[in-house]
Amino acid sequence: MREISSRWPAWGADAGLVALTLLPPPLSQPSTDTSGTAWSLLIGYEAVAALVLVLRRRLPVTAFVTVVGAVVVSVTGGAGEGVKLSPLVFLPLAVLLYNLGSHCAHWSRTVLAMLCGGALILVGLGVNRTTVTAGDFRGGVDVLAVLAPMPLAWALGFAARTRRALLAAAEQRVADATRAQRLRAERAAQQERVRIAREMHDVVAHSLTLLVVHAEALRARGGELPAWARTQADGLAAAGRQTGGELRDLLRMLRDPADAAPLRPTPGLGDLGALLDSHRAAGGTVDVRVGTELASLPSPVQLAGYRIVQESLTNARRHAPGSPVRLTVDGIAGHLRFEVANGRGAGGGTTGAGAGLGLVSMRERVDALGGELTAGPTDDGGFRVVATMPLEAAGV
Repeated sequence: MREISSRWPAWGADAGLVALTLLPPPLSQPSTDTSGTAWSLLIGYEAVAALVLVLRRRLPVTAFVTVVGAVVVSVTGGAGEGVKLSPLVFLPLAVLLYNLGSHCAHWSRTVLAMLCGGALILVGLGVNRTTVTAGDFRGGVDVLAVLAPMPLAWALGFAARTRRALLAAAEQRVADATRAQRLRAERAAQQERVRIAREMHDVVAHSLTLLVVHAEALRARGGELPAWARTQADGLAAAGRQTGGELRDLLRMLRDPADAAPLRPTPGLGDLGALLDSHRAAGGTVDVRVGTELASLPSPVQLAGYRIVQESLTNARRHAPGSPVRLTVDGIAGHLRFEVANGRGAGGGTTGAGAGLGLVSMRERVDALGGELTAGPTDDGGFRVVATMPLEAAGV
């Protein structure tokens, strides 16, 4: 029903039904009675039936009773004038009985319509008996023979309405089941996020807090340390505090994704100087070449660029300590290009450090902005990371 209604407009369906219902009586009338009176009665009846058929969905009871009255008046009046109408004039009555069963959901109104229709028919038969003397124009068994199958039309309409109700109930159950499944999936995902946040808090946050405490203790005894150790302790404490704040924001968002606004400002390229200073404080050297304005870049690009530089510097300290790092930032044809390269380390790197997740994270950030990232060793034994991100996709 829904597929047909979406393919055919409502007015087209009504026009087709009116035509199929009202054309048969005029086509069969010439074989019944060709008098002008019969045609006048038939045309008047069909005009009423056409109007009622158009309004049948909104007024099923009124439409049914009106057509019953019209057919009774037409047939009885014609019999009183000595003319006959085609038996197919009862066809609109069958259509409206189907409509009554299909669209009238109140049993009390259905029973009332049936009683009114039956009363009109009985009154018509009574009037016919008193006004007509000829047996050929007196209703009797022939009328009952025509009306006997009519309840079947109502039963078909009732079956159609019941089927629609069952389909609607099934669709509602499917929608409820889908919604319940989605809620279960969201609840399971939330529980998993809470579990991950709890594990990260217990494993990482506690260790990071302990690291910061030790760094602060070293700073408190700075007079007993050489100058290079005091610088290292200051850098360690600052990095620990920054990382701890970012970790707390991450854990908070894991526990409640609806509260996604970070408590701390999102780092960007404006913080690049502090990041480079912390790398230098840890004993590294950086040669920086910036060929574009960084302050006006969109926030996603700034965050991705900051994280790429941060991860590249961390990898350089870890795998090639003491090696000079070259950072180049350029704007080329609507793209921002980052290149971070380091040479061979002066000493051995940290054995077994890292699991390659830093490169995965960098690639995911760049891919999310529609850019490209390449990373790999250089000919001189160093390592280079090149990231290119389009500014247009980021909203510039």
